[in-house]
Amino acid sequence: MKPILVFQTDFTYKEGAVSSMYGVVKTVDRELEIMDGTHELPQYDTWSASYRLYQSLQFWPEGTIYVSVVDPGVGTKRRACVAKTVDGYYVVTPDNGSLTHVKRFIGIEAVREIDESVNRLRGKGTEGVAIFHGRDLFGYTAARLASGMIDFEGVGPEYPVEEIVEHEILEPVAEPGKVQGIFEINDPNFGNLWTNIPLKTFEEAGFSYGENVHVIVRHNGEVKFDRKVLFHKSFGYAEKGAPMVYNNELMKVALAVSQGSFCDQYGLNYGPEWTVEFVH
Repeated sequence: MKPILVFQTDFTYKEGAVSSMYGVVKTVDRELEIMDGTHELPQYDTWSASYRLYQSLQFWPEGTIYVSVVDPGVGTKRRACVAKTVDGYYVVTPDNGSLTHVKRFIGIEAVREIDESVNRLRGKGTEGVAIFHGRDLFGYTAARLASGMIDFEGVGPEYPVEEIVEHEILEPVAEPGKVQGIFEINDPNFGNLWTNIPLKTFEEAGFSYGENVHVIVRHNGEVKFDRKVLFHKSFGYAEKGAPMVYNNELMKVALAVSQGSFCDQYGLNYGPEWTVEFVH
């Protein structure tokens, strides 16, 4: 069976960019299956592209080709690449930080720079276009790879995995009865905030389901939230409208409001300047 193509971008569906990418894929090979990851990534946010890629990649069949296009440096000298993970997936993306989490938490076996002299859309009057590599380079190369027109070596020259551009990933700090971390991403539909603290680290520090935990959130050092909050395994254990600490889908500690938005209700957000502290 041919690999599935999964796309994530910051393009939205407000105009024809996504349609054009998919049209190129189908022009290469009508049999290829295309699926959406998301097209609602925050504009230009390569950190979010990296995180969402890691969040979902592992749940697709081995061999899936994931096309991730958040590309503020499109048309410049940043590398366009295809990365092969240690567990048999391919990621087609600009090398601009979007591979950070996959490299760190899954592992990248090899990476190749896309050879535009071979793997670029031709014959559509787009040769002079520098601002739509999602269509002309990434989508096209992914389709050629999925269809079997090229193999991984046919993408272009290999370069060292150590040269992949990465964002800094901050680690939590834990001691008995206390854990400190950051909010590294949100759940935008429900307004939850996800920390960088693994559940295992949280439990090893002495926290357990059913207890009330003292939570302090700071933005650039200024306290924005300070109260005791229920820690439990799912939202239904908290009263409607009440904040709570829970274990999210990636086995990390997160904060939510039961049937509400933690971000909106308390005016909070994510990023390295948003720190969170849990204390017994």
